[in-house]
Amino acid sequence: MKFIRFAIGKLDPNSRREQGVFHALGDLRDGSRLHWYEIELAAELREWFNEHLERPSRFSTSRGSTYGAQNRAISWFRDSAVRHIAKIREMVAILEAHDVKVEMLKTERPGYVVYEDEFQVVAEPFSDSDF
Repeated sequence: MKFIRFAIGKLDPNSRREQGVFHALGDLRDGSRLHWYEIELAAELREWFNEHLERPSRFSTSRGSTYGAQNRAISWFRDSAVRHIAKIREMVAILEAHDVKVEMLKTERPGYVVYEDEFQVVAEPFSDSDF
């Protein structure tokens, strides 16, 4: 099975990996860089994901509050999550319309899985991961 992730070149301060599409789109919205119709579309897409994708219960292998251990994991779609990936591509289109380069990453080894469901896995990357 392959796992797919869409990310931009900016590093996320929590995971220390490339920032994902949800955060990148939120940054554009919060920076008042989106047009009104893009704000509406982004809100509709977020609502769709809220209804069709479980919110992960964990983002770290650590159960405690050890400094630097929290929120190190990143989210990946299972390659079978076709509808979800199609919706993410709509978010990607908004980002790219604002000159934000988005890369589609693929792997068979997402890392130490801390959460999974039918459509996604959340994993802390292995130390030898190149993503």
